[in-house]
Amino acid sequence: MKQASATQHTLAACNQMLDYLATYPNDGITYKASNMIVCAHSNASYASEAQSHSRAGAHIFLSNDDPIPQSNGPLQSNSSVMKSVYASAGEAETAVLFKCAQDMVPLRNALNEMGWPQPRSPIQVNNSTAEGFANNTIIIKRMRALEMRLNWLKDREAQEQFRFFWDWDKGS
Repeated sequence: MKQASATQHTLAACNQMLDYLATYPNDGITYKASNMIVCAHSNASYASEAQSHSRAGAHIFLSNDDPIPQSNGPLQSNSSVMKSVYASAGEAETAVLFKCAQDMVPLRNALNEMGWPQPRSPIQVNNSTAEGFANNTIIIKRMRALEMRLNWLKDREAQEQFRFFWDWDKGS
């Protein structure tokens, strides 16, 4: 549509892109050989937006099956303001962990179908409470709003699709 009815703004945007490409001709994402394990970092900033909303972020990438996986180029990066208002940082982190794990399922399935079986995908969580909920090491009380998400995460952890930990040193 923008090509059919080009404006001065479109011309300026095209010139900016061409200038960037001329300045950085070798810029890009480099993917290195690996065992093709889908990994992720998940994070929420609690009540950091207007009207007590939280910000959610996830970085999904391929890496080796290491206790501390190194990022090997992003497959998907998400950043958004969460629609719900959560009562604690643990609830917000758990909600982001749920969304991150949900986004990883089709990627894991695609790799499995292409012939790269996936062991548990490590997901770094930025909150020990969220990790405890997902790994079933914390007893839940009065968290009905998160029950569906928690049960889904626990189910996927029981199926050995994911490993949740808030400290990479615990990943081994």
